[in-house]
Amino acid sequence: MLSKSFILACVIGLFVLIFSGKLYENVDAHELMVLQDAVDGELHVFTSSGWKPQMFGKVTKYPLRAEYVFNDEPSSKKLQFNDGGVGWLYGAVNWEMPLDTESVIRIHKKYGSAEAVEQQAVARMIDNAVYLAGPLMSSTESSGERRAELVHYINDQAESGVYVTITEAIKSMDPITGAETVARVARIVKDDAGAAKRQQDSVLNEFNIRLLPISITNLDYDDAVEKQISERQKATTQVQIAQANARKAQQDTITVEEQGKADAAKSKWEQETIKAKAVVEAQQKLEVAVLEAKAAEQTKRKEILLGEGEAERKRLVMEADGALEKKLAALVEMNRDQWTAISNYKGSWTPQVQMGGETGGRDQNAAERMINLLSVKAAKDIGLDMAVQKN
Repeated sequence: MLSKSFILACVIGLFVLIFSGKLYENVDAHELMVLQDAVDGELHVFTSSGWKPQMFGKVTKYPLRAEYVFNDEPSSKKLQFNDGGVGWLYGAVNWEMPLDTESVIRIHKKYGSAEAVEQQAVARMIDNAVYLAGPLMSSTESSGERRAELVHYINDQAESGVYVTITEAIKSMDPITGAETVARVARIVKDDAGAAKRQQDSVLNEFNIRLLPISITNLDYDDAVEKQISERQKATTQVQIAQANARKAQQDTITVEEQGKADAAKSKWEQETIKAKAVVEAQQKLEVAVLEAKAAEQTKRKEILLGEGEAERKRLVMEADGALEKKLAALVEMNRDQWTAISNYKGSWTPQVQMGGETGGRDQNAAERMINLLSVKAAKDIGLDMAVQKN
C-alpha cells in the first residue's frame, strides 16, 4: 500500500506539470510583457528578457518594434488632391512601443493588444494624415517637385497631430490647354512663431508611441491623372528643351560676341605687333643713320684733316725748295711744246741773203735768238732761277 507522502508528492508533481505554463513566462529580447495578477488584477510590466514569474496571472506581450504595412491594394491609402486627382499610396511604417511602465499600462488599458495598437492608433493616424495631406497640393505636384513635401506632411501629422487648414480658391493657367482653372487649395494655418497649428494632438504622441519615417514604395494615380501627368511632363520637357535651346542660343551669342572680341583683340595686337616691329625697325634705321652720319662726320673731319695736313705738307715742301720740282716739270713741258712747234715749222729760219755782219762777236741766227728769248721768258714766267744757290 502506497504511503501518504508518496501520494502527496505525486499529486504535487502532477499539479506542477499541468500548471507549469502558468507559473513562469519567458520574455524574448524583441518584446515586452504586461502581467495581470490572478488574485488582485494588478498590472506589472517587464521590459527585460528572461523568465518572469507568472503565478497564474494573465500575460499580454507587445513587440518593441513592429511594422505596419499598407503595400497591397486593399490596404493602400487613398489621396484626394486639390485638383480633383486621385492617387493610392503604398508603403510601410515602423512604430515602437515606449519602455516606461506608466505609458505601457495606459496603452494596455486603452487597446489591450499589439494588433489593436496597430489598427486603432497607428493605422488610424496614418489614414488621417494621408487624407489631410492630399488637398495641400495638386496631383501633378505630388508626382514631381513636391513629393518630398507630401511624405513630410504625412509623417508630421501622424506623429504630432493633423493641421488646422483653410481653403482658398486659387486661379491658375493650365500649361497644357492654356485655359484658366480654379482650384480649392488647402493652406496650413500657422501660429505667431511660424509653427503649424494642430486640430488635436496625435494619439501616438499621447501614448509615447514612436513613429518612424514612412517608406513610400509607390504612388498610383487614376487614368485621368496619369494622362494629365504624362501630358504635363511632355509639356514640361518641351519647355525645358526650349529653355535649354534658348540658353544655348544665348550662350552661343555670348560665345560669338566674345570670339569677336577675342578676334578683334587678336587683330589689334597683331597690328600693334606690326607697328611695334616697324617702330623697332625704324628706330634701328634711325640709329643706323645716326651712326652713319656720325661716321660720315668723322670721315669728313678725317678727310679735312688729311687735306689740311697734305696742303700744309706741300706748302712746307714748296717753301723748302721753292717748288723746284714743279717748276722744272713745267719748264720741260714748255720747252717740249716750243721745240715741237719749231720742228713743225715749215718756213725758213735763216735769211737767204745776209748783208754785212756784226763785229766784235759771233753772229747768231734768228732761230737761236728766238729760242733763247723763249727760254728766258719761260724761266721768268715760272720764277725759276737756274743759278746754283750758295749756302
